[in-house]
Amino acid sequence: MAAIARMLVRRVLILIPLLLGVILLVFIVMRFSDNKPEYAYFQGANPTREQIRQFQLENGLLDPLPLRYAHFVGDLLHGDMGTSVLTKAPVLDSVLTAMPLTLQLTLFGVIIAVVLGLIFGVTAAIFRDRWPDQLIRMVSLIGVAAPAFWIALLMIQWLAVGRGWFPTSGYINPADSLSGWLRSLTLPALSLSLPVAAYLTRIIRTSMVEELDKDYVRTAIGSGLPPIVVVGRNVLRNALINPLTVLGLRVGYLLGGAVVIETIYSLPGMGQLMINAVRDGDPAVVQGVVLTIATGFVVVNLVVDILYLLVNPRLRSAA
Repeated sequence: MAAIARMLVRRVLILIPLLLGVILLVFIVMRFSDNKPEYAYFQGANPTREQIRQFQLENGLLDPLPLRYAHFVGDLLHGDMGTSVLTKAPVLDSVLTAMPLTLQLTLFGVIIAVVLGLIFGVTAAIFRDRWPDQLIRMVSLIGVAAPAFWIALLMIQWLAVGRGWFPTSGYINPADSLSGWLRSLTLPALSLSLPVAAYLTRIIRTSMVEELDKDYVRTAIGSGLPPIVVVGRNVLRNALINPLTVLGLRVGYLLGGAVVIETIYSLPGMGQLMINAVRDGDPAVVQGVVLTIATGFVVVNLVVDILYLLVNPRLRSAA
């Protein structure tokens, strides 16, 4: 247990410089963006050069970049992401308002992707080289190649406009109607998760096939254990170690893909917030959303590393 605790501490300590690097990258990219806070602040007006300079002095925009970065990190440590130059509202409040929907969509997408990936990946491995396996492999290859926005448009055309089973856009709060909430998130979550489910299907199928060819499987089945028990108790557990790592990277894809999906389905999440901020020229909000998504990606991968350590006995012994 002490060895595991030491490895977990090392993983957490690695997270600190990684987060600082993410913050630095976002900071530099936004500083060289064409969306300048001073121009967004005076949008629609005709400011004089003195007014622009006064705004820059008051907001530290003329300070050296290292000093501005230090102030930025210090503000973040105090929970301050800045203030929108358009609405004058704290960016953190806007992010916290939009974040729950994005998290719901991402979590819903992860559940769908994992369930579909497990069902079809295990089925393909059990029926290896037979028609179910060939059909699943062909469909999963199409799913991996299909972009989420294209799937979203097909879903809207077939299931929303064509069948009327789901709304084409909008979001219903679960406190108002649980069934309405499920209907409003089902199509976006499916659109977001199907490419990930297809990718997981292929990874799980490959891991299962490799595991099924090992000697301990043949020994267990030869000793009289039912194949379903061997697959469920031993093979599946060992085969899921590699897909678990892949899932961490795919969750990051889901967080990023939610930006596009929220725009297509008009969902008021962080994606819609960022698109509106880019359109309106509000760099502080864009910076806050990008930083939140990037931080979420880093934290998710840390959680996956910890889970990988817990389920992989070889890593535990190496610790």
